[in-house]
Amino acid sequence: MPEKGENMFLEALEQQNPNLINATLALFKQGKLQPDTTVIDVDQLLDNAKSMKRTADEHGIQLYAMTKQIGRNPEIAKRLIEECGYEGIVCVDFKEARALASHGLPIANVGHLVQPPTNMIQSLVEKVKPHVMTVYSLEKAQQISDAAVKAGRKQALLLKFYHDRDKLYVNQESGFALSLIEEVAQAIQAMPGVYIEGVTHFPCFLFDAHTQKTQPTPNLTTLLEAKRALNALGIPCAQVNAPSSTNSETIPMLAEFGCTHGEPGHALTGTTPANAIKPQTERLAMLYLSEISHYHGDNSYCFGGGYYRRGLLDNASVYNGNEHQRVSVFNDETDSIDYHLRIPGHYPIGAPIIMAYRTQVFVTRSDVALVKGISTQTPVLLGIYDSLGNEVQNG
Repeated sequence: MPEKGENMFLEALEQQNPNLINATLALFKQGKLQPDTTVIDVDQLLDNAKSMKRTADEHGIQLYAMTKQIGRNPEIAKRLIEECGYEGIVCVDFKEARALASHGLPIANVGHLVQPPTNMIQSLVEKVKPHVMTVYSLEKAQQISDAAVKAGRKQALLLKFYHDRDKLYVNQESGFALSLIEEVAQAIQAMPGVYIEGVTHFPCFLFDAHTQKTQPTPNLTTLLEAKRALNALGIPCAQVNAPSSTNSETIPMLAEFGCTHGEPGHALTGTTPANAIKPQTERLAMLYLSEISHYHGDNSYCFGGGYYRRGLLDNASVYNGNEHQRVSVFNDETDSIDYHLRIPGHYPIGAPIIMAYRTQVFVTRSDVALVKGISTQTPVLLGIYDSLGNEVQNG
């Protein structure tokens, strides 16, 4: 990722998708958008998705769509399945599975970052029927097996293994030790309600700001070693799922390394780290809208709620009529709730502010506005949702 002070997503947005800014300002002026809203250009997002799907088809890679970055949005998820041909939705935690399954959407993968809790497993296995469930404990695999036997079906599993060399994010530490793969495989094979579909890991690819390229991580090495070890035990791996940084640049790399599945997330909105540095195939399709709330001392404060600590937010554009000014944005203490963000200087109360940065909407309080036809004179607001995918009224 770029270092703090080098967040260039706003500049990239202005170059790649100025119509999204114009449409957002027009809808704000009409009173249709409130501050603390992530605005998504649906047409551009779907173009990004279709471009990746074409590349994936050319290389024999299947794609599961990830929606947590855009607030588990069911309308986008539905369009990714129906209009773009994605295989299903990957749900990194059980609440995402619960939310999207309630809309009748096909759930592709559950359990990778957060295992399904005990009291939800029967419902997931019996009613949601995900393509695969990722596990990294024998106890969880046994629970899933028991639920599948009760439901009269067999559930496919992905196994996640780790090695000491791997990169694991804080609070995401998990996996079977790779050295135990034989006994893990034998134990799961003895469970009547499940079978091993393949392997997964995370993150398998990461953007390197120094080389300005996306590179494989040690986790990919572990993933491929796990696959070979299972194959040596006579267990075919129909799925070798290698998520993180799945986009048009990395999809051919997935095929090159013998992987079968990717899980685009940030690439859907064009907010991969590379896009802040140089244009990618996927173009920016998302921005953040706020407005000036009040002054305190020599500073203006805008409405918050969408701050994401890993988003490297540091600048914005304040609009006043036909003019705008680039300003610095500060959240002075990340341990405090982002009720407001500070902007040095005084700007008109009620003035709209546009920001662009990497975010994970589902961990914010932001609304999500879906807009179509932004290249026309009459952009259409399709709907407004909260950060967890529930439709809300703009009142």
